[in-house]
Amino acid sequence: MEPTSAPKGCGSSISSIYYNLCDLTTVWGVVVEAVAAAGIVTSFILLIILMATIPFVTDKKRKGMVALQVGILVFTLGLFGLTFAFIVGQFSINCAARRFLFGVLFSGCLACLVMHGLWLALLKRSDRGPRSWMLCLGALGLWMVEVIINTEWLIITVLRSPSGPGGVMTPAVSCNIANKDFVSALVYVMVLVIAAVLIAVPSLTHKHKQWRRDGAFILVTGIFTLAIWVTWIVMYIHGNRVVGNPSWDDPTLAIAVVSNAWVFLFLYAIPEICLLTQEDPDQELPVDGDHVYPARSLVYDSILKERETPHQNVYMENKAFTMDEPPAVPTKPVSPYGAYNGQLRSCLYQPTEIAMIAKGLTKMDKGMMMPRARAPSLNRGGGSSLPCSADSLPS
Repeated sequence: MEPTSAPKGCGSSISSIYYNLCDLTTVWGVVVEAVAAAGIVTSFILLIILMATIPFVTDKKRKGMVALQVGILVFTLGLFGLTFAFIVGQFSINCAARRFLFGVLFSGCLACLVMHGLWLALLKRSDRGPRSWMLCLGALGLWMVEVIINTEWLIITVLRSPSGPGGVMTPAVSCNIANKDFVSALVYVMVLVIAAVLIAVPSLTHKHKQWRRDGAFILVTGIFTLAIWVTWIVMYIHGNRVVGNPSWDDPTLAIAVVSNAWVFLFLYAIPEICLLTQEDPDQELPVDGDHVYPARSLVYDSILKERETPHQNVYMENKAFTMDEPPAVPTKPVSPYGAYNGQLRSCLYQPTEIAMIAKGLTKMDKGMMMPRARAPSLNRGGGSSLPCSADSLPS
């Protein structure tokens, strides 16, 4: 190309097939390129976050869905990369890649959605879903069907196409494919879209709220995907010819791919990642195997003990000695919350003998009787016993 023929924003050394990536007069290419680049970065970050969150997932059922969510993020990352193939101009390798990867990447995302919806439906019916490796095998099987279909279609339309003069294959033969033929090769992907919508409906009546939310995410994602596919197919087959802009075929496909990829991120991947570490409000309290008891204050426990034994001091829990309390019932009623001062204690106070004696002497100064410590009698038959009162002790 001549330097003067390069569009605004593109250098003179850039090939013409890449003009849509830099042409400022053709805004759609630059905008779609920026949105796809942001999607690649977002998908990569979400993939790292998802892998880092796995050790913190406590719900075993939800942890089994991580493999499917990783698969959706990987295929969505591929869809954002595929968008650049539709922005770049057509040439033989690019056309073959976009025709093959379009259905393969979409079928991968939809296969994971279908298996997640199937797991929710089985969980609602039997309260127990299949194992994670079974879900992965099911998604892999659904995805491989589209891989085989696209491989056969590519072989029939490209490798077995009529050759040019001298038996040489025309370089642009992979780009000379009718729009209706391209859409007809995606019939299986359309079936997966409809299956993702229908299989999510039964889970909306699940008894647990968290699984109803998962079903709602799949259903909304499937509905938006179905709407995008109906729109781009109508424009790709019929609409662009009616308005007289057949050159808008590539922009139509590029916008459809990037918008559907963002639907997978916003309506399914991001909400599912946010729910991985959240507590389940419908989960029943653990029993006998997994005890999670609420923390209780030691002061509150002491008050309960005092209520059960009102004549025992709340802080006299040391069994190394005993104190005989006066047999008379106290004239003043004692509140069970008398020892509670509004402050939590880090540990239970257990006084020593010296502390109790000092405390008793302080009470005697105020006119109160101090409990007396007595030793057991050596002669229970009525003989003399050692004096035990505090009055008989030498000063």
